[in-house]
Amino acid sequence: MPENSAKPILERIAEALERMSPVPPPNSDLSSNNAFQWNGQQIVPIEYFKPVEIDLLTAIDDQKSRLLTNTERHAQGFASHDVLLWGARGTGKSALVKSVVKALQNRGENIALVETTSEHLTILTDLMALLRGFERPFIIFIDDIGFEEGDATARHLRSMLEGGAAQRPANIRLYITSNRRHILPRQMNEQDDPINPRDAIDDKLALSDRFGLRLGFHAVSQDDYLSIIETYAEVHGLQFETEDALLWSKQCGARSGRVAWQYIVELAGRAGQSLD
Repeated sequence: MPENSAKPILERIAEALERMSPVPPPNSDLSSNNAFQWNGQQIVPIEYFKPVEIDLLTAIDDQKSRLLTNTERHAQGFASHDVLLWGARGTGKSALVKSVVKALQNRGENIALVETTSEHLTILTDLMALLRGFERPFIIFIDDIGFEEGDATARHLRSMLEGGAAQRPANIRLYITSNRRHILPRQMNEQDDPINPRDAIDDKLALSDRFGLRLGFHAVSQDDYLSIIETYAEVHGLQFETEDALLWSKQCGARSGRVAWQYIVELAGRAGQSLD
């Protein structure tokens, strides 16, 4: 009988699949690009990293100033915070993170963004191990994070944020966005906990409290919404009517920076103009 036939069938299948699988590419040169993505195994460059110019982000001046200051400290090797950006959808949280990093790069700072997703939280230490030892400072960015009741991943992240240098190297800071102020869901019946209602509440707040800097983003007023549109329209040479802009927001069911940009896209389309 051939030697192969003596092997358990599952072992032979596993070996065959391994031969069919492509060899994973090596991680990118982390000094070669301004931004990267981590897919849970490899760090790959983002070839087209061109976020919105920071001066075009309107109606979030305080958040912009505080995040820029914190990120600049990190870029220069000074003490800095992990950051939670929380609040209403479409108010510029993720856009601001990318714009701040790009603005500092334009100033000559050697900082880079590494974007990943919340599904990789349990192996985030693997990414940190890859980045450890580089002189370059990094921002690990996770957008739109959220947990359901009882999700053990939340405790994993909480432990990581509170842990020592072995869990989070000095050249790494975490920037995370969430629609929830405390990331974890809050329930009206928390006060009814039969043992200790304060403990139930404190446990929910423990994760967001780990972030040294917490920036809130709130619903955009009508004036701010129109101001955002005016800023974008001026840059792209577009004309608009206030009534039309307000009608657009009503049709979208919201006023936000995202809705304002979508209106600019609509205006450019009507004018037969590209925004690239």
